[in-house]
Amino acid sequence: MRKSIFTAGAGAAAIAAAIALAGPAHAAEGDAQLSVLHGVPGLTVDVWVNGDRALDDFTPGTLAGPLALPAGAYELAITASDAANASAPVIGPVTVTLAANGNYTAVANLDAAGKPTANFFTNDVSQIAAGKGKLTVRHTAAAPAVDVLAGGAAVITNLANPNGQTLSLDPGTIPAAVAATGTTAPVIGPADVTVTEGTHTIVYAWGSLADKNLQLAVQTIGGLHTSPASVPGARDGSSDAMTTGSASSGGVSAGTAVATVGFSALALALLLGGVNAARGISARRVKP
Repeated sequence: MRKSIFTAGAGAAAIAAAIALAGPAHAAEGDAQLSVLHGVPGLTVDVWVNGDRALDDFTPGTLAGPLALPAGAYELAITASDAANASAPVIGPVTVTLAANGNYTAVANLDAAGKPTANFFTNDVSQIAAGKGKLTVRHTAAAPAVDVLAGGAAVITNLANPNGQTLSLDPGTIPAAVAATGTTAPVIGPADVTVTEGTHTIVYAWGSLADKNLQLAVQTIGGLHTSPASVPGARDGSSDAMTTGSASSGGVSAGTAVATVGFSALALALLLGGVNAARGISARRVKP
């Protein structure tokens, strides 16, 4: 049975308000945008930015942001829920460097083997060709490589955790599903994904195949239209992993709308638990 992807409302707004404790509430010229996705089932944590609690009792399947932050380095740490401070993190602290006007998504997720980890994506927010929309799919689930199906046909093949792939598509609604590579039996979906002109839609597969709790999280970024007479701008869409290895490009930015679908509800945020402290981030994975 096909499931419709729905937009999260008050919950995501409340989380965005909470994360604003870590930085200015309103974007200023040159501010970077940071969104956070919690994609680890069964863990509730607190998230700290530069030693201040930004998210309290952060639950799986939650999306926060985008948060406007001045360019610079920020220390992120994840602790057990209701920790007194960030001195005993279960993940991190990790230092992330945000460039002026950059756009990023931090994702706490499971690696392919099912171990908690985190990835840091740099999002492409360049203009989109007139009459087109973008769709990025990122694999952040405890599952082997997958194919992404649209209308039953594979449009992305052999996508492995924590990589992603971006497509330029005509606007419309796509009956999307995720299946093990080389097969067509969905492990997620099918679910309707809407591609809109001038909008970058980013889909995350997260959860665990073995535990049968795979889900999709969807972010949409509007305002990327290109007039027919203009020349599209360009921005690097590379992504970095807070875990050893790399993650491919995608897109997320200010004005992000959140949507979810799966075996249970979903939204977006940064978190994690059950992992040893680690440091470093320049395109690397945080070792559990």
